[in-house]
Amino acid sequence: MTDKSRPAAASRSTGRRLARIAGATAAVLVLATAGAGAWFYHRLDQNISTFSADGVATSRPPAGPTASGGGRSVNVLLLGSDTRTDGNSSLGGGEEGVGHSDTAILLHVYADHKHAVGVSIPRDTLVTVPPCKLPNGSWTSERTNQMFNSAFTVGLSPEGNPACTQNTVEALTGLRIDHTIVIDFKGFAAMTDAVHGVDVCVPGDVDSYGIHLTKGRQTLSGRQALDYVRARHGFGDGSDIGRMKRQQAFLSSLIKKVQGQGFDLTTLLPLADAATKSLTVDQELGSAMKLATFAQSLQGIKLADITFVTVPWEYAGARVALVHPDVDTLWELLRQDRTLDGRSTAPATTGTPSPGAPSGGPASPSASAPQSVAPSPSPGQTRAPEPVATAVQVTVHNASGAAGSAGRAATALRAHGYRDVVVGANTKGRSTTTVGYSSGHRAAAEQLAALYPGATVRPDADADGLVLTLGQDHASGDTSGPVAALPSSIPTGITGNARPADSDLCADLSYG
Repeated sequence: MTDKSRPAAASRSTGRRLARIAGATAAVLVLATAGAGAWFYHRLDQNISTFSADGVATSRPPAGPTASGGGRSVNVLLLGSDTRTDGNSSLGGGEEGVGHSDTAILLHVYADHKHAVGVSIPRDTLVTVPPCKLPNGSWTSERTNQMFNSAFTVGLSPEGNPACTQNTVEALTGLRIDHTIVIDFKGFAAMTDAVHGVDVCVPGDVDSYGIHLTKGRQTLSGRQALDYVRARHGFGDGSDIGRMKRQQAFLSSLIKKVQGQGFDLTTLLPLADAATKSLTVDQELGSAMKLATFAQSLQGIKLADITFVTVPWEYAGARVALVHPDVDTLWELLRQDRTLDGRSTAPATTGTPSPGAPSGGPASPSASAPQSVAPSPSPGQTRAPEPVATAVQVTVHNASGAAGSAGRAATALRAHGYRDVVVGANTKGRSTTTVGYSSGHRAAAEQLAALYPGATVRPDADADGLVLTLGQDHASGDTSGPVAALPSSIPTGITGNARPADSDLCADLSYG
């Protein structure tokens, strides 16, 4: 799936996982200061690998809201690759095999480009993995109750499947992912070396699974820094939850170092060279100039205005379940471009993104691609369908558990110009709304789904035209209007899992 061929990626080695997210962030921050000339940009261009946009779902959430000054909120998915090839095996151990990614942080940059929040998603979180493209060009079926990190392994490709993980995050959150960045072991180690180490706090001595760390405050780089963010055993209950806390602390410390140190060219050039050799990015970031332009848009974010949060969660046996409605509130806060305490950082308006902001435009459509999350209106907007396909028959089923939903939906659809609407039967309850479509009616299904934010669009061989099945998310039966109301107080599932980036290094570093 990458444009440049890579050797086989790694199989999982128990207890040895990595957050290379810090390296990815450092890479874009450093590139923002580059002034080494066109020759060096050309060299960096040769380093960067990209993944194909063909595997990105064609039905996606809309771009985020824009601020009064023209800036737009941006969502960046940061992934760590466990590949043991291309110089990584000496750092990570293990053997070559299928590409894995056990670390994911969704970085939401607010429209004012002065605030950001990084959302950690545990690898064991049980989610729905939407249809994803395989190396042979076919698409998988939707799979429910799957571990989140399984999305990266769909297709068993040596380099992993970042597009599938991106599709999964969009389906989970209702947020459009503007960019996806993947980084490997050696890139992380090289960048921590280039900044002359990162200050950390080790909560206890670790001598397990080949990782050796000494308790206390210290500065780590290279292999030791890698071990710090990889270690699970020896801390708390040995879970991924505790490891994410250290990853968040490490990333905060790295950002502080990058922002405060400054770089001369003798430091900058090797760092940028090492970073880009270890990055796989979406095609819209597939050049050094694009990376630098994007990074420049982040320079106004101070450490005190960055917050990390782990999704509201609870154990479900050996796995992790999302806690509702807390997690729904988290996604809604980000969709409305509000901070974790519900504040607005800037007035949201419609407009054109400022120069240097990612375009957020849709991926090139694939004629054979199945659909995932349907678009929803931007905050403050109501989106009516374009006047096409309203003659297609729509059958409305009620699976919301609320009496009369199908009838109210039929009335609303007729008000939107749909001329052939049939009220169907009540069906088994479900939480989310779906739109099924028969052959040749995919575009009409996407148009209908735009009226029901978060609806899933999928082929339905038994459908006669379109079949709208209302879930609990649209129990009213009404079509989209103003954005969802936020609760009067932010749930403890959010506040209890948040970590300001300027927190003390030794605070809250483990779990259990």
